Amino acid sequence: MKMTFRWYGSKADPIPLRYIKQIPGMTGLMGLLDKPAGAVWEEDEIRALVHEVHEAGLELEVIESVNVHEDIKLGLPSRDAYIENYRTTIRRLARYGVKVIVYNFMPVFDWLRTDLARLIPEDGSNSLYFDEKDLGEMGPLEIVRRTADGSNGFTLPGWEPERLSQLEETLRGYEGMTDDRLRENFRYFLDGVIPVCEEAGVRMACHPDDPAWPIFGLPRIAHSQADFDQIVALHDSPANTLCLCTGSLGSDPANDVPAMIRHFGQMNRIGAMHVRNVKHLGYHHFREAAHLSSEGDLDLYAIMKAVHDCCPDTYIRPDHGRMIWDEQGRPGYGLYDRALGAAYLNGLWEAIEKGRNFLHEKPTAE
Repeated sequence: MKMTFRWYGSKADPIPLRYIKQIPGMTGLMGLLDKPAGAVWEEDEIRALVHEVHEAGLELEVIESVNVHEDIKLGLPSRDAYIENYRTTIRRLARYGVKVIVYNFMPVFDWLRTDLARLIPEDGSNSLYFDEKDLGEMGPLEIVRRTADGSNGFTLPGWEPERLSQLEETLRGYEGMTDDRLRENFRYFLDGVIPVCEEAGVRMACHPDDPAWPIFGLPRIAHSQADFDQIVALHDSPANTLCLCTGSLGSDPANDVPAMIRHFGQMNRIGAMHVRNVKHLGYHHFREAAHLSSEGDLDLYAIMKAVHDCCPDTYIRPDHGRMIWDEQGRPGYGLYDRALGAAYLNGLWEAIEKGRNFLHEKPTAE
């Protein structure tokens, strides 16, 4: 297991790399460049990012947010040019040691919350929050405005202004789009990029829908074990893998997250993991919680045990921390609670490792 941390770059992230390096057990980053969906990542930008991270004593083997252009998801004629751009970016990232690219195939909205800083009365912290009942009152344009207003001036992943500037037009493009059509467009994308991944030694890792159900009538095809079974079958290759996000999948109590980790881990189809906890508050109603199992409704021990047993070499990052100790920053991506989360996950890992060694070494009774 390699413990990593999401970082938005020195120009966009208030957390310096030296702070991340000081988190015990932290080996590297899941990094990104602030590039529009469909754009080619320039080699000099990649080189500079990798050099900066390496100079801080950290690895950069996982990249997030090589965003898939909406024209690819919609199956428009322009998709071939955007897929070719994606292929170029894969090759360039591979030259600088990137081994996994985390991405998603969610139409329009990468992830959605109805409140970015909901007070947690029990301890006075705040966290990301979702209540489906609020969506009916807001609608897509209002939720975009509220998300921008509540982001503390930071750009949020999946909510980049250039992607949302033509929201109404994009939503119209999905009218009549079925799950099957979206899945076929997904297959077309994978058929275009996976052969390049195989040549370059890179694994694509698909992130789940967040939350784990359709929103605003848009098709969503990546929020259950059955969905992911279909995704890995779209292009049968070890390079076609998943980024299992425990919080995204765990937003739906019907998902058995440890069982999903074991299922896809045994298939060698987990490229990366985002690990966090959620607290269920009702039907399609939840908030982010501290990583400690008792603070939410996910069993983090069972999750880490499944990782240990079935995909022990994967990349993991603590995800979506609360804002604690009066920290101000990008909602969900503060330093303090994610650092606590990393320490907790590393502690679980150590206990699992030593428990296993104890059982193996325990002398038998004579």
